[in-house]
Amino acid sequence: MKNAFVHSFQIPDELNAKIPKEVIGKNREDVRLMVLNPDNEGSVHTQFNNITQFVEKGDLLVFNNSRTIPAVLGARRGNQALELRLSRKTTECCWEGILLGGLYQIGDELKFHKGLTGKITGLGSEPPLVKIEFSLKGSELIDHIYRIGQPIRYEYIDSPWPLDSYQTAYASVPGSVEMPSAGRAFSWGLMNKLKEKGVQLAFLSLHAGLSYYGNDHWPTPTEHPEEYVIPAETAELINQTKQENKRVIAVGTTVVRALETVGLENEIMFPKKGITNLYIDQSFSLKVADGLLTGFHEPEASHLALLSAFVEEDKLLYAYREAIKLGYYWHEFGDMNLILRGNKSED
Repeated sequence: MKNAFVHSFQIPDELNAKIPKEVIGKNREDVRLMVLNPDNEGSVHTQFNNITQFVEKGDLLVFNNSRTIPAVLGARRGNQALELRLSRKTTECCWEGILLGGLYQIGDELKFHKGLTGKITGLGSEPPLVKIEFSLKGSELIDHIYRIGQPIRYEYIDSPWPLDSYQTAYASVPGSVEMPSAGRAFSWGLMNKLKEKGVQLAFLSLHAGLSYYGNDHWPTPTEHPEEYVIPAETAELINQTKQENKRVIAVGTTVVRALETVGLENEIMFPKKGITNLYIDQSFSLKVADGLLTGFHEPEASHLALLSAFVEEDKLLYAYREAIKLGYYWHEFGDMNLILRGNKSED
């Protein structure tokens, strides 16, 4: 599947955010915010804690409360040291993931720290993913992973940071191997300010898998299933917001994918649990999300193609090139982008 944004711009290395704001004595909110209105020309450049100025009473922000697990596990295959990067849980004892650092084959036994073992049982949903069956299952396996694992860290991050750096303030349901980072800059204080203004907050879970396989290899979006859960309370708030002609604003591309997966099947939102491999690009007609808060994405990522469902491709590229010129920072510790149409009650 061709991504129209590949090679459309380059991110200078100095704009790869490498250090969490809190490490240098700042607050998570101390990032910048670029606001795009697809119906108007130009963009607004401000600080993230001013986001309250761009949302209205009755609007609904939907957050992904999936909690990041430390998905990098050291393993041994005989005398050979390997690294396993988990991608997604398929059963209570099985995960898909990538094995790095050496050769292996189906049927190989793996040994992890503190007595955990595993077996390579087959190929995953696409290369280079493989299936691993562990000797523990359920909450025991998750607890063990938390004790022996390290958070995934890509090449643009120079130093290891603790797992807490890869959690949102409201994360509560373990399962993502990468942080749903669009919500990282929110503090409870800022969320309370939004509520005081009359903005509603709701939560769903989508457990984010690996977004990058290494060696310039990105997942095929339609071969990248992720588990999601939309609770009844969230579904009710979405329906209420739509009925009142207010905006449903997704905090992150993961939230968009979960909402639009259900939106494809129903005229109103229902509570649902399932697996989605929905791919969204400029040809997709959004049915649920009226706005999106997200970080800045590399041109090869399917996340960027998803943004083009909210704003025309040429406007999006113009804004991204402007962000590069103005020194916005990319990736999970970086700055934020709000794409938001005008107040629907005024349309």
